[in-house]
Amino acid sequence: MSAPASRAFGLDLPEYPWDAMAPYQRRAAEHPDGAVNLSIGTPVDPTPAVVREALAAASDAPGYPTTHGTADLRAAVVEWFARRRNVPGLDPAAVLPTVGSKELVAWLPLLLGLGEGDVVVRPVVAYPTYDMGAVFAGATAVAADSLSDLDEQTRSRVRLVWVNSPGNPTGIVRSAESLRTLVEEARAVGAVVASDECYAELGWGSWDPARGGEPVPSILDPRVSGGSTDSLLAVYSLSKQSNLAGYRAAFTAGDPALIANLVNSRKHAGMIVPAPVQAAMAAALRDDTHVAAQKDLYRSRRALLVPALESFGLKIEHSEAGLYLWASAGEDTWTTVARFAELGIVVGPGVFYGEAGAGFVRIALTGTDAAIRAAAGRLHGAPDGAGRG
Repeated sequence: MSAPASRAFGLDLPEYPWDAMAPYQRRAAEHPDGAVNLSIGTPVDPTPAVVREALAAASDAPGYPTTHGTADLRAAVVEWFARRRNVPGLDPAAVLPTVGSKELVAWLPLLLGLGEGDVVVRPVVAYPTYDMGAVFAGATAVAADSLSDLDEQTRSRVRLVWVNSPGNPTGIVRSAESLRTLVEEARAVGAVVASDECYAELGWGSWDPARGGEPVPSILDPRVSGGSTDSLLAVYSLSKQSNLAGYRAAFTAGDPALIANLVNSRKHAGMIVPAPVQAAMAAALRDDTHVAAQKDLYRSRRALLVPALESFGLKIEHSEAGLYLWASAGEDTWTTVARFAELGIVVGPGVFYGEAGAGFVRIALTGTDAAIRAAAGRLHGAPDGAGRG
């Protein structure tokens, strides 16, 4: 009797897009002064002492942590929303810590019960994990910045709408009025709106409160929500504002019924933020000083990079907030990526963020002061049109 044919296991997923950067990273590494990697927004500055001290103090944690989060952490989130995001009176029961924000983005459609026939809407230029979340659930991802852009049949199948403001990679900030319109559109078709707001503390220009601007609006802001959190979820990460990417420290808040369902699902699945990390998160949320200091660092790095990129022939678009500069040289994305690699600089290809990202590159502010100065110097020193043709 012949042996049964072996079965292939695993999800049939596309290759992780950043693997395509390997040859450009190798070329940049050949620069005599070394590579400057400005492609991925991973923090490089130290985790604040107030956070590390809270983590250490909570390190004796022999028991299982609570999936819903400690009462202290949820209180800290509520205080932070009221103090920093113009969202007063949030119910502590409507807060849930998550293992970073990426896992929530990836698993939210599945945890909401979406499946075949359901539509997940994400921004036209967007972080690719929104699409992957739809794939994991068996739903369909559709790119649109407004539900009015969809045909009636597609609109009737929308069950989840992702909004990302400030946007990654574009740095676009949506006004309270724009967000309110999106919420009204989504509620009209019975869809949940999940707002990825992890760059909200990093507004520039008119969105920089430290320089006379206004705070970036949250989906839970009463001007947006109409005073009700029904069908709304705000998603936030401490990776950017507090240099906690290694802690996987994030949370979601909003509709109490949605949060209760997510808490129950996550109990079954074992999705729990470690107790010491929960304590560290509470400390980070209650300390605004380190957030302001970190933003000052990014502001100074941005001030160095903007004129340097312009001198290299790039036009910066949007980039009103966040840790990136979204720019185009009016040529193919990979041509621009290659020209940067010749200078020993690694940047992110805009095509990784959807078809509308073609021709663009994303340059992160997450380099050390020395690295940013080196990159700026190389860009200023490059001859006009370096590497073209």
